Amino acid sequence: MHAAGPQNPLHGITLQRMVTELQAHYGWEMLGRIIPINCFNWQPSIKSSLTFLRRTPWARQKVEQLYLDSLPDFARCDEAAPAVGPSN
Repeated sequence: MHAAGPQNPLHGITLQRMVTELQAHYGWEMLGRIIPINCFNWQPSIKSSLTFLRRTPWARQKVEQLYLDSLPDFARCDEAAPAVGPSN
């Protein structure tokens, strides 16, 4: 597993946040291709995925690694997204 503390890039990031952001970025179909596990391929949902990943260390490790590998992509998407708010 990972070391705890602020030096760990996953420190403070919940499994739910990881799965939610990965699903929003890739979609269930692509996520199931990248990490071929049934909770992403057959009737996928955040809840069922979290249940499986919490009980299956090897699968959780793959999700954590994909999340870490995808952080630069998330940053680029945030920069490209237009700012939403009042225009005064």
